[in-house]
Amino acid sequence: MSVELKQYQAPVWNEPVIMEMGYPGRRGVLFPLAEPEIRQRVGDVSDLIPSGMRRQDEPALPEMSEPEVLYHYLRLSQQTLGMMGISLFGTCTMKYNPQINEQLAWRPEITELHPLQHEDTMQGALEIVHNMDLVLREMSGMDQFVFQAGGGSEAAYLNCAVTRAYHASKGELEQRDEIIVTIQTHPCNPATAAAAGFKVITLMLDENGYPSLDALKAVVSNRTAAIMVNNPDDMGVYNPDMKEWVRIVHEAGGLAFYDAANFNATMSKLRAREIGFDACMFMLHKTFGAPKTGVGGPATGAYGCSAELAPFLPSPLVVRDGDRYRLDADRPQSVGKIREFLGNVQVVLKAYAWARSMGADGISQASDISVMSNNYMEKGLLAIRGVTRSHPEQTTPRMEMTRYSFQTMKEETGVDIHDVQNRMSDFGIDPLWASHEPWLLPQPFTPEAGEMYGKEALDQWIAVLSRISDEAYSNPELVKTSPHNQAIHRLKPGMIDDPSTRAMTWRAFQKKQAQTA
Repeated sequence: MSVELKQYQAPVWNEPVIMEMGYPGRRGVLFPLAEPEIRQRVGDVSDLIPSGMRRQDEPALPEMSEPEVLYHYLRLSQQTLGMMGISLFGTCTMKYNPQINEQLAWRPEITELHPLQHEDTMQGALEIVHNMDLVLREMSGMDQFVFQAGGGSEAAYLNCAVTRAYHASKGELEQRDEIIVTIQTHPCNPATAAAAGFKVITLMLDENGYPSLDALKAVVSNRTAAIMVNNPDDMGVYNPDMKEWVRIVHEAGGLAFYDAANFNATMSKLRAREIGFDACMFMLHKTFGAPKTGVGGPATGAYGCSAELAPFLPSPLVVRDGDRYRLDADRPQSVGKIREFLGNVQVVLKAYAWARSMGADGISQASDISVMSNNYMEKGLLAIRGVTRSHPEQTTPRMEMTRYSFQTMKEETGVDIHDVQNRMSDFGIDPLWASHEPWLLPQPFTPEAGEMYGKEALDQWIAVLSRISDEAYSNPELVKTSPHNQAIHRLKPGMIDDPSTRAMTWRAFQKKQAQTA
């Protein structure tokens, strides 16, 4: 079936950076002077600022009116976000954030909530947090959830802190200093284990796409503190032996942590506690319909655990007493705070609204659609010249993601994954995601359709890659020199990576420009 590709051309504005704009004396807002009575009583406002904290010079800010600032950022958004189309960003479960949820999250009852106000004045917010806790308990089988962690890596670190506290309470922390992961475990797990002071043991993949039981048995010992794994992994491979894995670790006295960042494929189909896991985490900003993080937030890594581990959770916990809700901060065994107060309550609210609106049937259907879409895409992608799949010998259907490779195309045409990414933007589609490091498969890409994209969008995405493949074999320079339809041509990576030229602030940029002038 032929698919007509959509035409796309990015707008181009000759737009300087805002620090290079403005006119002397122009203002966006003019603040009135204080009334004479206040000035007489308070005196000169500058006298209230300690001399050591006073500016010596006026701030170097652009002098502009409010409309000029608005138009500037509107034009920038047209050049950058104007291409937002199909985004199959693997392991990130790009979902639509319903506008009604956004409206709820911006209500003053949430945005003006002060974390130190009396709990009697925020019963509604506490009820939402408590109810989201109950939703995740039902979906995981765990006994308690907390929402302090600001993302997956913080939730993984919280698990390491809880693991440390648990073994310390048994007098075994000095002995149990190893955490087991696999090469396909999300990188935040081994990273946080190392940051928490544990030695990391990494298992390699076997021919079937996951480590063997024998490999696990060879490294489990009385030094094992925990195992941290995700299942399915980022290749879409599900390990059917996971229940036995957990039993082996428990038998040795260790804990088992389930990284459920890839939960979209299995939600409503399995519960972590029933497999035997002691703790798990969910990405509310991914799986549960809140927007995907951008530059570190907003995000929430919901962390849940068994009743045995619950005493070590960070405080405060939201608990229900009769028809009232309160904050329980009396937790002497707590590992302490991972983040301030309750975490990002707005994200919790959006996730709760999503879960309630979907319901059990909707969540189950979303999981089915995600797996079906992934396997539908596989047939189209494997028909593209130069595309191969990881573990081709494994014939069972993949879950929600599958790892593909452009290595054959690169060998035959010289066009690599980064060239493909750049060329995709010429069609108004987000560049594909490669994979976490290390690249177990050369020239990888890992699409994740989820449940929000229809068949037509998936066909369009596949057709774009098919067109790029045809171009790579017929006119490789066209792909190698892309993008051609964007406001800015290909960036020079050397400048970005060179400490002598990159700058994170306007002042740093001016300083480095002066040094190279």
